[in-house]
Amino acid sequence: MCDSEELLFMRFCSRPSRLKLLRCVMRDAATMVGLDAETTDALVLAVNEACMNIIQHGYGMDPDGRIEIRVCHEPGALVVQLRDYAHSVDVHQVRSRDLDDVRPGGLGVHLIGSLMDECGFLEPPPGGGNLYQMKKYLTQ
Repeated sequence: MCDSEELLFMRFCSRPSRLKLLRCVMRDAATMVGLDAETTDALVLAVNEACMNIIQHGYGMDPDGRIEIRVCHEPGALVVQLRDYAHSVDVHQVRSRDLDDVRPGGLGVHLIGSLMDECGFLEPPPGGGNLYQMKKYLTQ
């Protein structure tokens, strides 16, 4: 849950085609709190990548999975929480492959970590699934 102002709560099915709408909504939320264009692009890319990870790895491309996103504005940060109802992940197994291993795919975790100021799994919510939180600090 949010510790301050909730800007957005949205639920959508685990279909890659739904990410276009999510990117538009995230861009508007970032603009609303005053993020510059470069920071907004980083935020949108990180959220898109995290959702694609849920779709691919959590739901195995099953289009009937559910993803919930909550975006909050807290003092000094924009907070994004993603909830899915897939099997709980072993957070110790979630990591990027070695950057020296040059090939397509497998770098989403690294990308998200480099684009966001904070990110990680929270305690799984009642009802199962996973809860992932990302923060982007607001520079004033």
